[in-house]
Amino acid sequence: MLASASPRRALLIKKIPWLTATVFPCQADELPFTGGSAATYAQENAARKADWVFGHTGGTVLGADTVVTFGGAVYGKPKAASDADCLLHTLCGRTHSVITGYCIRTNEQRYVSSEETRVTFKAYDEAIIKAYVRSGAPFDKAGGYGLQDPLLAPLIVGVDGDEDNVIGLPVQAIGKAIKEILKWQ
Repeated sequence: MLASASPRRALLIKKIPWLTATVFPCQADELPFTGGSAATYAQENAARKADWVFGHTGGTVLGADTVVTFGGAVYGKPKAASDADCLLHTLCGRTHSVITGYCIRTNEQRYVSSEETRVTFKAYDEAIIKAYVRSGAPFDKAGGYGLQDPLLAPLIVGVDGDEDNVIGLPVQAIGKAIKEILKWQ
């Protein structure tokens, strides 16, 4: 069971060829970030999602939460165009981290971990950012952007780590973890 309403996560989970997953949108509230480790924060939210869905379905449940972090701040989904523009302006010309916390929950186990990928953007380009924000793409994505979005591609200088993680699910790490968990049941 994938505890997510994200269409990107629903596509990414299909990259694990031996796994069949059903999407079960989670309605658990995410905790607000109050400081500390961004990885711990993402893991806690992922566990809340997995626990909520597990309580409704049982079985094996995967919950995930992705955050963007830079300079000690954690950035979620922008709520307005001005938020998206400001957030992307902050990330431009810098390297930031994208962290996906994930929790795999079964009757016997609760495995929680995270994956970090570093992304570098070119300097702020007003035309690219304005067009991207007008497209509406930033509003359902942590950090206000999607690595897979063609409109934003000209700003991306480099990705150090798992690109799937930036899109919302570290497929390789999760596949390996699920195999290990299922082996011991």
